[in-house]
Amino acid sequence: MSAGALPTGGASARGGTGATGPTVIRAQGVSKKFVSYHKRATSLKEMIVRRGGLSGEDFWALRDVNVEISRGQTVGLAGANGSGKSTLLKVLAGILRPTSGRVEVNGRIASLLELGAGFNGELSGRDNVYLNASLLGLTKRETDRLFDSIVDFAELRHKIDDEVKHYSSGQYVRLGFAVAVHVDPDILLVDEVLAVGDEAFQRKCLAKIDEFRSQGRTILFVTHSLDLIENMCDRVVVLESGRVIHDGAPAIGTKLLRQRLGSSPTEGSGAFSQATVRPETVTYSSTPGGPTEISYDPGDPLTITVGIEASAGCPPRVGVRCVAVGQHEIPIWVMETPAGGIPITPGFSFLDFTIDRLPALLGAFAVRVEVVDPTTGELITSRRFHDLFGISGSHAEGLVHVSYEARPRA
Repeated sequence: MSAGALPTGGASARGGTGATGPTVIRAQGVSKKFVSYHKRATSLKEMIVRRGGLSGEDFWALRDVNVEISRGQTVGLAGANGSGKSTLLKVLAGILRPTSGRVEVNGRIASLLELGAGFNGELSGRDNVYLNASLLGLTKRETDRLFDSIVDFAELRHKIDDEVKHYSSGQYVRLGFAVAVHVDPDILLVDEVLAVGDEAFQRKCLAKIDEFRSQGRTILFVTHSLDLIENMCDRVVVLESGRVIHDGAPAIGTKLLRQRLGSSPTEGSGAFSQATVRPETVTYSSTPGGPTEISYDPGDPLTITVGIEASAGCPPRVGVRCVAVGQHEIPIWVMETPAGGIPITPGFSFLDFTIDRLPALLGAFAVRVEVVDPTTGELITSRRFHDLFGISGSHAEGLVHVSYEARPRA
């Protein structure tokens, strides 16, 4: 990791918002590999006999992650358990070294990434304050000046001379957080550990984070609270299996994540399972046959690929209509196959609907796919997919941006 001056930069690609200054953290092509061991050698003799010593397989916690964080942004890292968000936070903090790629940081980082990280259980709370503060870059004189404020914030004056191995998990968090926020950080990194504290302390921590936001500090935090992301973040980075699947507007990211975590496709017609031609899958990409993407900017190309299953006895030709829908199932745009439909044969096939430039929209959208008789237009079957894609428009309000002129009448 290198720490030096970085060139000025805005939010990252894919719709980051809230950029207020130069780039202070940049991750380029970051991947992190761990080795998962199935069976360890239990003795030196066994290790020599087996020659290989340890049996394991590679596990990639992060794959080709590109993220830029601008000064003054509050960014949430979200995803399911095992998605790589805590690993990414540790790589950005310099605690873990990436297997490949590069991380650059400009500014003093204070991190609270693990319960009691940096604490020595045999030392008192007082000694651990000085130890932890020194690890974060404070001198003894600076810690002397801040000590009373740290202890008061943690509400641990009655326990400060006890060994921290006798602290509860909540007391660990309170002391660790109190030290971290008193080192005057440029960048604050916080993992899900705040969930351990009681409700009153959580409110106190959030108030401190809000104070940092008003001061223009840069904040990154991992949380499973999607409401917190929507209320406090300028931007959210959503990870899935170690890859970034969304980097942009919090409202879009949280909706996409809720969909990934909890929903499944549903049939759009009671006759769906009996139909001889059925839309079974939908995917989104920048180019036909390209990798799946779910986050786009206005002006980006988009290909919606519909996977169609046809059974024996299917008609020779069908029409297919693909409707992009927004909130409350409002149709946003409609795409149809040419007049006369397309040929269809038993088996699985793909149909690409390609858009050269996405309109200036803001929101998360789904699609409804209808199969119709190409001659009469009669509906054969339909399916409304729950798979979403997001467009991060730059306009402040409204669903669609239009060019207009305001001119007083003479």
